[in-house]
Amino acid sequence: MDTGPAFLDSRDFGRIARAIRFIDANFRAQPRLAAIAASAHLSEFHFNRLFRRWAGVTPRQYLAYVTARAARAALASTPSVLEAAYCVGLSGPSRLHDLMVTLEAVTPGELKARGRGMQITYGITDTPFGRALLASTPRGLCHLAFIEPGTERACVAALAASWPQARLRRDEDAAAAVAGRVWGSSRGAACARAAPPLKLAVKGTNFQLKVWQALLELGSAGPTTYAALARAVGSPGAARAVGRAVGANPVAWLIPCHNVLRQDGALGGYHWGEDRQRAMLAWQALPWSSRGRWRERERHAAGALERLQQAT
Repeated sequence: MDTGPAFLDSRDFGRIARAIRFIDANFRAQPRLAAIAASAHLSEFHFNRLFRRWAGVTPRQYLAYVTARAARAALASTPSVLEAAYCVGLSGPSRLHDLMVTLEAVTPGELKARGRGMQITYGITDTPFGRALLASTPRGLCHLAFIEPGTERACVAALAASWPQARLRRDEDAAAAVAGRVWGSSRGAACARAAPPLKLAVKGTNFQLKVWQALLELGSAGPTTYAALARAVGSPGAARAVGRAVGANPVAWLIPCHNVLRQDGALGGYHWGEDRQRAMLAWQALPWSSRGRWRERERHAAGALERLQQAT
């Protein structure tokens, strides 16, 4: 029985990310499990178990899913950024999560005070995408950043520098609880919808806040582009400025900057790394509510591959 998402340390997430990259690059050749496991530097047994714990499906099932997606996209008559994303097996129309997320800006007074009189509770915890630093104020989550091994102290220092007058209190249990709510909702939609909204309390310029709000509205439904975001905020010629605002996003995943792709559907420019972006897109695209149909998907994978080869 699937009891929830697998939260991984940075080492195990790195293994998953390498395997996702390998599958996306080689799915046309339908690699065997041994080859996929070797890309992650694990035995077949240990890799199969790790991948299934993370994704809820086996590597071969994920490969079949990528193949079928690519075949459908290649046969589509009207190209789009979403179809381009399908072609590399990255994403689909499934929602990012079922959380209700609200975005609030800090007040001018809070910004001027630089955190004076404010307590920020923070902690470092595992997530499905490696270790992350989460921080909250009484008004809501203000920071979610992925961290690499050896950078924890620097990441906490950067958080403190962004609110130099605030009191920082470390609470790993609180951070783990927030992470459980954020990523647990991806497999517990009914519970997530019944929960109160998850509030984000962030600071930024008016333009950044407009972009982040547009990301919540557009990016939460699937891949989008910098140009689409620029149009959404009423500045169709400001794609580069939008890109800078996306890069300054203080709350990864929930403000889904990982869903912003280039116009041709390619990855690039994600602040937390291309491998992590690829893994996020793959993870959120998996049809958690349709696992009973995986056997059927696998039976049709060979036919999908043949159609893909004919289309290309």
